[in-house]
Amino acid sequence: MALRIFDIVPNFQQESTLGPIDFYGWAGDSWVVLFSHPKDFTPVCTTELGAVARLKPDFEERGVKVIGLSVDPVDSHHAWANDIAETQGTALNFPLIADHDRSVSNLLDLIHPNASDTNTVRTVLVIDPQKKLRLTLTYPASTGRNFAEILRAIDSLQLTDRHKVATPANWQQGEDVIILPSVDDETAKALFPQGWLTVKPYLRQVPQPEDA
Repeated sequence: MALRIFDIVPNFQQESTLGPIDFYGWAGDSWVVLFSHPKDFTPVCTTELGAVARLKPDFEERGVKVIGLSVDPVDSHHAWANDIAETQGTALNFPLIADHDRSVSNLLDLIHPNASDTNTVRTVLVIDPQKKLRLTLTYPASTGRNFAEILRAIDSLQLTDRHKVATPANWQQGEDVIILPSVDDETAKALFPQGWLTVKPYLRQVPQPEDA
């Protein structure tokens, strides 16, 4: 069965480039980005793994751990890591799951038969510290992922978890946000004493709240 938003992502154990992984134990109380790759030694995936390696400090700043997955075995992953370091200028600095038996891929619904009966699709899962699935993105094999957008989405998820707001289209960190429709004006006065702009009764814009 496909995982849906706010489903609990099940635990799993599998080999990886950093040794055996127990997903819950490895994740701890962090947010997690798990992203799958069709197979090793593919051009788009090589660029993606290099991009994430360069962005690892940005993920860590947000309390996010990153982990990749491909259906090839560990020795293939290690050989591929050499190519990634050579061509992308950044060594692999996070675990890459070796899902050789496709147990994790099947558990997380990462194989879409109309695309391939054996290889995982290019999927991103954003998982919160309670192990709930908060965002999923699936790309075709020909299209590389935009990890700046994934960081932006994580910023939105974390902000909206802390405050009773939502983020509008194309929102970036520091821009105005929207008061949730479930918050009435009286409650909003206490939450947002600086006031807000009422565009429509259901569309109230307010500066991004600051954390105490």
